[in-house]
Amino acid sequence: MRRVAVAEPGGPEVMHVEQADLPRPGAGEVLIRVDAAGVNRPDVAQRRGLYPPPGDASPVLGLEVAGEVAALGEGVTGLRPGEPVCALVNGGGYAEYCVAPAVQCLPWPRGYDAVRSAALPETTFTVWANMFGLGRLSSGQSVLVHGGSSGIGTTAIQLARAFGARPLATAGSAEKCRACVELGAEAAIDYRQEDFVARTLALTGGRGVDVVLDMVAGPYLSRNTHVLAQDGRLVVIAVQGGTRDPELDIRLVMMKRLTITGSTMRPRTRAEKGEIAAALLAQLWPKLDAGQCAPVIHGVFPLDRVADAHALMESSAHIGKIVLTLTGRG
Repeated sequence: MRRVAVAEPGGPEVMHVEQADLPRPGAGEVLIRVDAAGVNRPDVAQRRGLYPPPGDASPVLGLEVAGEVAALGEGVTGLRPGEPVCALVNGGGYAEYCVAPAVQCLPWPRGYDAVRSAALPETTFTVWANMFGLGRLSSGQSVLVHGGSSGIGTTAIQLARAFGARPLATAGSAEKCRACVELGAEAAIDYRQEDFVARTLALTGGRGVDVVLDMVAGPYLSRNTHVLAQDGRLVVIAVQGGTRDPELDIRLVMMKRLTITGSTMRPRTRAEKGEIAAALLAQLWPKLDAGQCAPVIHGVFPLDRVADAHALMESSAHIGKIVLTLTGRG
């Protein structure tokens, strides 16, 4: 099979396509013939040498795939060879064949192809576990989504709206803000032009929001505490702005009874990810089947142009997801 290899930590140019043996599924796993694979920020961090994979994971980049089941590992039931699936994987997605835990596989939504299906797992697992799980967002509550035009952001806005919540968003340009509003955000704040704290408080009549979904951290931590309502929840899912904020005032956290939490998806156990997959299948997949929400695809690249896909990701010029195709059938 063909797969992407990383010669050494560095820029997009360090990646190249090489030939390799097919991986073999172990107990509880399936082998997927990959038609499409999503490109995500953690892939970029791993390529740079900043996000090493767990010891039991494939060193090959790629955390989400879509294709068809090629072979079943020992003990797998409920799936059959030839069945179209998408899956959250622990690595190995940038390849023509990839191993996935069976419990992390989901069917393609009705009417979806491989490209759209490959754009689902990483963002839906992340948003579901963090915004609804740790953040406890419920119908009628409000959420501020930072990075609203990203893959995570476009998913979070749509899911918040689909489940009856009121999303606001931040984004880095007027074009990106318009996209957020078109997807269902009640308002989008251009953080390059406006103070998102003042604007969020103005939009909520001074109350603030119930949940903040934050992928920036750093100096946003203290600012987020000011936009949260009483008993609000801050959920951090990435640290693009750094890990420290000397301005964070713990007294404000105490007075407003705030919860500050966060998580990463990759270190979670197979059982934990399986529980998230089951919840997605039961509660989100019917909405995808009905067309109530859908992934936003910005760009699709063949595997040989993986460097271009990563360069686009790092430019932050995209709105929504970037996807690789591997077989021409996506």
